[in-house]
Amino acid sequence: MNRIWKYKESGDDEKVEKLAQGLCMPKDNPTEKDLRCYRIIANLLVQRGIDTYDKAKDFFRPDLNKLHSPFLMEDMERAVERIMIAVQAKEKIMVYGDYDVDGTSAVALVYSYLSTFYDDLRYYIPDRYEEGYGVSFKGVDEAEEEGVTLIICLDCGIKATEEIAYANDKGIDFIVCDHHLPGKELPKAYAILDPKLDNCHYPYDELSGCGIGFKLIQALQQKREKPADDLKQYLDLVAISIAADVVPLTGENRILAYHGLRVINHKPRVGLEAILACANILHEEGNSPFYFNRALTIQDLSFLIGPRINAAGRMKSAREAVALLKTRKKEKAERIAEEINESNEDRKEKDQQATKEAREEIENRGLKDKKCIVLCNENWHQGIIGIVASRIAEEDYKPTIIFTKSNGIMTGSARSVKNVDIYSAIEKCRHLLTHFGGHKFAAGLSLKEDNFEEFQSLFEKEIENNLQEEDVTPEINIDMEISLGDVSEKLLRILQQFEPFGPENNEPIFYSSEIYDANKVRKVGRNHLKFSAIPINENILPISCIGFSLAEFYDLLYFGRKIDMCYTVEENLWQGRRELQLNVKDIRESEDSNY
Repeated sequence: MNRIWKYKESGDDEKVEKLAQGLCMPKDNPTEKDLRCYRIIANLLVQRGIDTYDKAKDFFRPDLNKLHSPFLMEDMERAVERIMIAVQAKEKIMVYGDYDVDGTSAVALVYSYLSTFYDDLRYYIPDRYEEGYGVSFKGVDEAEEEGVTLIICLDCGIKATEEIAYANDKGIDFIVCDHHLPGKELPKAYAILDPKLDNCHYPYDELSGCGIGFKLIQALQQKREKPADDLKQYLDLVAISIAADVVPLTGENRILAYHGLRVINHKPRVGLEAILACANILHEEGNSPFYFNRALTIQDLSFLIGPRINAAGRMKSAREAVALLKTRKKEKAERIAEEINESNEDRKEKDQQATKEAREEIENRGLKDKKCIVLCNENWHQGIIGIVASRIAEEDYKPTIIFTKSNGIMTGSARSVKNVDIYSAIEKCRHLLTHFGGHKFAAGLSLKEDNFEEFQSLFEKEIENNLQEEDVTPEINIDMEISLGDVSEKLLRILQQFEPFGPENNEPIFYSSEIYDANKVRKVGRNHLKFSAIPINENILPISCIGFSLAEFYDLLYFGRKIDMCYTVEENLWQGRRELQLNVKDIRESEDSNY
């Protein structure tokens, strides 16, 4: 697949040089190679808006003391006051959250914290299929039946105007803790904690739903005059939510994720330990610097923990995910984790089969040349259509909607690519829909079966009319050009301190030109390349390279052609051996490929 290489602008030369000099300690007697290393690091930092030594220090050493006061958030004082009144009056409190990873981790966090000093609690997670997203009338009815007078809802509620009005009529107060954009009308909740409110001047507005929950317990902890350090144990849940909800890894999110990963890597809660045991990455003896085989990253949380927690809600009940995350009993955690892992295996089997069938349909119907993909199969499980849509959209790099059907209603999950606003295209078809919601890159929708063909035709026209060729060509954003001679263990060690990686703090991608393979390229796995790179005009040792899904370039390397390549610098751990390795993202033949 062709990819567009986009090069970021270099940082301001004067700022880069000044920062490089600040990072390079004179007492270390730096060599010229060391100085080049610090200039590379300084350029990467300046590109990220980190242009002074003090900012760099904060970036490399995320400090919990630099978190903003939770009371800067609009309505925080009011929310804390209402909870403390409920505790003193012995009211029944319900902690309510959405069925995804962010929602379930937020519920587990707030419930676990409140349970340390109050026991008249219950929690509620709506059923994905019966109730759908967010606050439901059924959930409010259950709260009334149980005598609940205060609901703390997390990762949802900002648009639940009707449901919260319904609760108010029943004498139930709501504290909304949400991070989504509000609608034109706000719900009549007792308190609303959402940094995206126009009247909220909290300094950081990219927290996850669980992150909002953490700010709430941070405020409660301060009001109760308890030690702030006692809250560190909850940061693992915040880190999981940050990973799963794909929020920017900047500001407070980076601080919370950094320390949450430290908790997970050194002393995980029993529920996470049980999940990771199912993933076969625990040390049996725990005799390494980390509890696991290696230090877990944000990406590990996304791929190892997130799908398993989500599988509970997709295949059975997300309440089980909360039960797992809040329990302190090892045997209970192991039992629930095993059940959730079985659900995840079931989910994987179903989504792999559905993806295979979707691929066959794309092939048989000649859809490869279309600018978007719309497919339906009533046998596809509703819980996996979003995963299938994501996979098709990512692999084919096209806006994709996958539908299933039940009782005459078509339910769809939409996923898009970087430059295509799929929500806007769906909105143009809203007169044909019974429900839709989402954002630029992902959405959910439903419609009557009779309207499906008309919807498909109109949606495809909307995409085709507003799509440019470059919109459906994947991009690689390259941070800067360096020489292979600049790649070193020192550079790797400093780059590792840029973690955790994620949106707006992506792993740096470098570009080097006029490279050849010094040790005969070979294919590994089904579609990967392994080779040793060496520049034409530099006297350095070859550097080991891995290129996932780049087997199409085998002949280019095998026949000794000069190449340009973009890559990340990483450490490869194999059978107890560690080596410097380049993870190659793409390859091109050099303009003058003879040498």
